[in-house]
Amino acid sequence: MALRAASLRGLTRVAQRVYVRGMATEKQIANQIVSTKNISKITASMKMVSAAKLKGDEKRLASAKPYNAWADAICGPGQEIEFANFDDLPQRILVVPMSSDKGLCGGINSYITRATKTIIAKAQSDGKEVDLVVVGDKGRAQLARAEETRTAIRQVMSEVESPATYSLIAQLSADILMCAEKKEYDGIMIVYNSFVNAAVYKQKYKLIKPFEAAGDSESMVEYEFEPDTKSEVLQDMHEYLLTSQMYECFMDGACAEQASRMTAMEGASKNAGEMIEKLTLQYNRARQTRITTELIEIISGASALEDK
Repeated sequence: MALRAASLRGLTRVAQRVYVRGMATEKQIANQIVSTKNISKITASMKMVSAAKLKGDEKRLASAKPYNAWADAICGPGQEIEFANFDDLPQRILVVPMSSDKGLCGGINSYITRATKTIIAKAQSDGKEVDLVVVGDKGRAQLARAEETRTAIRQVMSEVESPATYSLIAQLSADILMCAEKKEYDGIMIVYNSFVNAAVYKQKYKLIKPFEAAGDSESMVEYEFEPDTKSEVLQDMHEYLLTSQMYECFMDGACAEQASRMTAMEGASKNAGEMIEKLTLQYNRARQTRITTELIEIISGASALEDK
C-alpha cells in the first residue's frame, strides 16, 4: 500500500507538470481576465467618445450640404460606386481616395481601397491614365501594398486635423490642383464614404472636370470680375468648386468614420464580454482541477500513514 501511495503521488506530480506545460495556470488565466476587462472598459469608452463626436460631425455635414448645393448642381450628386460602370471617365484622371489617419473604425478604409482599385482596373482596361493623391495614412498603407496602385500614387496627405475646417480643406484642394497642373488631367474624382445612418454608409464618387474657356468673353461683359481675365476667373471657380466638393465629402466621410468606429467598439466590447465568460469558466475548471489534485494528495498521504 505504501508503494501504491507513493506511485499515486508520483503520478500526481507528473500530471501537475503536464498541466502547467500544456495549459494556462490559474494566475495566467486571472491575468487574462483582468486585461480583457481593462480592454472592455477602453472599447466602451471609445464607443461613447465616438457617439459624442458623431453628433458634432452630423451637424457639420448638415451645414455643408446646403452650402455645396451649387456645386452638386454643376457636377451632379455623388454616385454610388457599387452601381457605377465608369464609362464616363475622361482620358487622364486624378483619383483622390479619402481615407482616415486612425484605425479601429471597421472597414471604411478597406472599402475605399477596394473602390479605388476597381476604378483603376476599369480605367486601365479602357486605355486611360489614372494617378492617385491619397488623403489619409490608412489609405496610403493599403494602396502601397499592390504594385498597380503603388506606382500610381503621386502624393499623400496625412495627419489631417479633425474636425477639419474649410480653410484646411482649401489648402488640401490647392495642393491637389498644384499636383494636377503638372499633368493637366481631364478630371478629378473624389472617392469617399457617404454617411446614411449610424449603421450604414456607402462608397460614392464625384467627378469634377475643369471649366472650358471656350467662346467669346463678351457674354460676361455684364458682370465685373477681378481679375478680368476669363481664363483666370474659370480657374478660380474650378478651385472653389473642388474645395466645396471636398469639404462636403470630408464631412460625409467623418460621419461615416465615427459611426463605423462606434459600431466596431460596440462589437469589441461584446466580444470582450464573451471572452471574459470563457476565461472565467476556464479559470473555475483549473481551480477545480487544482483542488481535486490536492484532495487526492491528502487522501493518498492519509492512506500511507494508515498503512504504516
